Amino acid sequence: MPSVSPNRPSVATPAAPAAAPAAAIALQARGLSLWYGARRALDGIDLDVPARRITALIGPSGCGKSSLLRCLNRLNDELPGCRVEGQVRIGGLDAYAKDTPVHDLRRRVGMVFQRPNPFPLSIHDNVAYGLRLLGLRRRRELDERIEAALKAAALWDEVAARLDDSAFSLSLGQQQRLVIARALAVEPEVLMLDEPASALDPVSTLRFEELLHELAARYTLLLVTHNMQQAARVSDFTAFLHDGRLIEFGDTDALFTNPRERQTEDFITGRYG
Repeated sequence: MPSVSPNRPSVATPAAPAAAPAAAIALQARGLSLWYGARRALDGIDLDVPARRITALIGPSGCGKSSLLRCLNRLNDELPGCRVEGQVRIGGLDAYAKDTPVHDLRRRVGMVFQRPNPFPLSIHDNVAYGLRLLGLRRRRELDERIEAALKAAALWDEVAARLDDSAFSLSLGQQQRLVIARALAVEPEVLMLDEPASALDPVSTLRFEELLHELAARYTLLLVTHNMQQAARVSDFTAFLHDGRLIEFGDTDALFTNPRERQTEDFITGRYG
């Protein structure tokens, strides 16, 4: 870990948005601020998320990581007293434009939560759920899309012979992969994951991390994690948030070995958390 100069500021000024020079940008936030009633949860976030890479969001509890995810596909719209300012763009789509269909935005930006949340349906019908909402009814096409999604989520071999079984018959790790398959079935551009491995055992967590690397070949992944080792292992880029502000963003290896900001260094070395 680098030495700290006594003249180095303890309160960082957020750096300009950064991304890999050769990477296309899948998702962009500019001046993104969020209030829950009178409480400001996000403060002027500027962030460029590189396409087909894994970007980790780290920071202490309550710093705004999950709130940021929920802003990106407008899940915060469901909360009374919530107010958002700024801009979010996914490709050419302005997420907060008045004429943007929210259901289309959420198809393009999928979400996986901390605990698996399968529907009380069969394995097959869980994955088919979003496809049917999109109007897909032909059985053969449905089955092909379901198989492709389950294969992408590394679950097909384990459930191919039991698609009519309840989703609740699966282990927690399998349920989480089923939820990912459900999100992938509608072909999102971005997949957001909020502490997706926190309820999993070590073996399931390792398999899950391997899956993330496989998915990053086709999808843009945005991962919230409290596990610094996991962020360092799986992500290409890391964003450090504190008190609703983006303090530092950059290549994961560089951020963990030579952070630019004192706050970042203090957090990843465990001086606070």
